[in-house]
Amino acid sequence: MKKTLLFCLLAGYSVSFAQTSLVFVFFKDKPNKAAFYANPLSELTQKSLNRRTALGVALNDQDAPIEQSYINNIQSLGFTVTDYSKWLNGVAVNATPAQITTLQAQTYVLSVESFAKNSSTVPKTLPVNKWENWDQSASKNLTVFDYGSGSEQIDQVNIRPLHLAGYTGTGVTVAVIDSGFPSVDTGSVYSRLWTNNHIKGGYDFVTKTPDIYNPSLNGHGSVILGAIGGYIQDTFVGSAPDADFYLYRSENASVEIPEEELYWIEAAEEADRKGVDMITTSLGYATFDDPKYNYTYANLNGTTSFIARGAEIAVNKGIFVLFAAGNSGAQPWHYILTPADNAKVFTIGSVDSAGASSSFSSYGPNSAGVIKPDGSTRGSASISVYNDATLVVNGTSIATPIAAGGVACLIQAFTTMNRDMMRTRLRETASLFPNHTDQMGFGILNFGKFYNNVLSTSELVKKNSVAIFPNPVKNILNIATDLEVLSLEVYDNLGRLITKVNHQKSVKVEDFAKGVYYLKIQTMDKIYYEKFIKE
Repeated sequence: MKKTLLFCLLAGYSVSFAQTSLVFVFFKDKPNKAAFYANPLSELTQKSLNRRTALGVALNDQDAPIEQSYINNIQSLGFTVTDYSKWLNGVAVNATPAQITTLQAQTYVLSVESFAKNSSTVPKTLPVNKWENWDQSASKNLTVFDYGSGSEQIDQVNIRPLHLAGYTGTGVTVAVIDSGFPSVDTGSVYSRLWTNNHIKGGYDFVTKTPDIYNPSLNGHGSVILGAIGGYIQDTFVGSAPDADFYLYRSENASVEIPEEELYWIEAAEEADRKGVDMITTSLGYATFDDPKYNYTYANLNGTTSFIARGAEIAVNKGIFVLFAAGNSGAQPWHYILTPADNAKVFTIGSVDSAGASSSFSSYGPNSAGVIKPDGSTRGSASISVYNDATLVVNGTSIATPIAAGGVACLIQAFTTMNRDMMRTRLRETASLFPNHTDQMGFGILNFGKFYNNVLSTSELVKKNSVAIFPNPVKNILNIATDLEVLSLEVYDNLGRLITKVNHQKSVKVEDFAKGVYYLKIQTMDKIYYEKFIKE
């Protein structure tokens, strides 16, 4: 089984011999689209329009709402309509072959496409995928400070320089689409998000209610959120602790059904309406409870599954979309899941603390030959938070939000950068580029290198305008620059502020313990950062 949930195992596979199958009914047009173009705010928020303007993304017919009379007509034929997509311009219904013929005959229907990929109704024996686990044992007794036990995963992908430069996700809106968010409304690890008004809203697209914090829901989404925005004083800091969040449930952890693909598309459309900058999702699909809907590797070409098509549309709207590669690397069927197979989705694989691919991390490329995953972050024995404590987590599910936080910091730093360029530069600054492997992609992401490379080529920043010496240093660290220095701050490897001096171009470090430190240099116009070693 290829479901990517952290700590939920499905009970088994049920076989359906019903004559109906899930189909998607595509409509021919949107007769009232002119009204939308005349008043885009009838469908999209100003924040959504602002994102399009900043990135040069034009409105198109996908943005217009579905023709309601078409939905009414489908219902009048006796079908129950609960899920639909304006991007795909259609609705999902369960239909018999005879009913499909009736649907195809309707004048407003363009086509009817079945979700079923395989005709066989014989259940396949698949290995149970215990790919992710979490461990709260002893997690409340940590004594380290600030980044704390999460320091290694932050430094492996070099996010700390962005944080020191003041880019912690402020003003960037992230949609987390997952399985539910229990304890997010009550757990102390999320209190900083609430205090600073970073939780902007949410919805459950499975039950069609706002009940996303129900304690009975699977907590996978809560852990994913924690890796980005969680905070415990002196113990843990997420990869983008000051980002804003919308929380959407698209996954029913008790079943594996193709409708979940539609739930995700509906959530992504709502995220677009709200104007999010990013979507991160640690879910994926290949096999279902009813095996007739299973995907083959040939289907994983980036354009076959409905969710892959929906994810690509989200990207085309200017939303940076991240997905977990999957956790089937050690299984006979070891490929990435969908929609991680889509070329425009930024797909994340998993590595361990030594930088080697995690055995469970799924393999690319997609079946069309596109290199997947795009890059990797730590997913073996990674740290997140849940409820009131830290926890140890394994899986590409946890690698993905760590990466998402880094992307949020980059978007804050380079708000108007073309997102295709951003994805390209993330690949080009990863550890293996220009080479790649089928399990790691272009290698371990390096957010600080990305940031530094962009700054060094920017017309706004002169290369080598700030330098430090000597490095390594024993007594006094000096700053060589013609700029006016307002302040110097020194942080240790755990992110703790060690000392601060104002209006000086040197700082005494002779009493510091040996090790690695970070210097934050505040000038009139910019914040610079440098890493140095105390001998």
